[in-house]
Amino acid sequence: MIMQKLVRLSEHVVYLPPYQETDRPVLAAISGERYTLLMDAGNSSSHAKLWLSQLAEHNIKGDWLVLTHWHWDHVFGLSEMPIPSLCNTETFERIIEMQKLSWEDQAIDERVKEGTEILFCADAMKKELGSDRNIRIKAPDITFSSKMTFNLGGITCIIEHVGGDHSPDSTVLYVPEEKILFLGDCLYANMYAKEWCYTREKVVEMISKLEQYDVEIAILSHGMEPLNKQEYKAFLELLINATDLANRFKGDIKQVTDEMSSMLKRPLNELETETIQFSINGYRQ
Repeated sequence: MIMQKLVRLSEHVVYLPPYQETDRPVLAAISGERYTLLMDAGNSSSHAKLWLSQLAEHNIKGDWLVLTHWHWDHVFGLSEMPIPSLCNTETFERIIEMQKLSWEDQAIDERVKEGTEILFCADAMKKELGSDRNIRIKAPDITFSSKMTFNLGGITCIIEHVGGDHSPDSTVLYVPEEKILFLGDCLYANMYAKEWCYTREKVVEMISKLEQYDVEIAILSHGMEPLNKQEYKAFLELLINATDLANRFKGDIKQVTDEMSSMLKRPLNELETETIQFSINGYRQ
């Protein structure tokens, strides 16, 4: 039995850590004196019920729920959430499309073969959902196009559509009083491309929006630990530099690798090497 435990990040912010084996993402709650805003619905009814039970143990009750993007692991638990939900307009459209799909093994496997589903996600779904599946994806109640601010009572939460390669509808949640930023999956690569990739244009556009926020703690939805300010800034710089060098050296991996290593004055680590490869994949597409 999977039993994740709620983590308190600050007086106003708690979250449920991710579980990698079945691709459960971070779920979060931002609470003010009057209202509580929840982030994401979980990847199954079981995940959502666990989250609600953990919140109840700490006397936390959500008033609204915001989706960071449309991918299965963030929305399959939505039918268990007894509160109004909202999302970006593109997220809503993708969820409506998902409602038409079958989630039985044969249908999932067929979509993997045709390239519209990812093998890793298919395997995680089967582990998380088991064989007795009745997936009912609830349509969100409210949509927004770019940006909203919630006054929760003594604390606010800004939600903003930032896009990016991973999913064009990606939305982040920022708590200015705490300088906490929930990134969802926006810093990850496009996994639905033929080769996983980052593209210069989308990275630059996304980071221009992210840089307006003064961030002390950043949380990636599949990151096991929060990023501090230095780690977060280093990740943004890595994305900018890798996509820039991939374009500048026209996808030449040796030149890009050598230049990045020279800039950092050390050998590259696994994340940096992977990011360079994804950026070269994006340049070549």
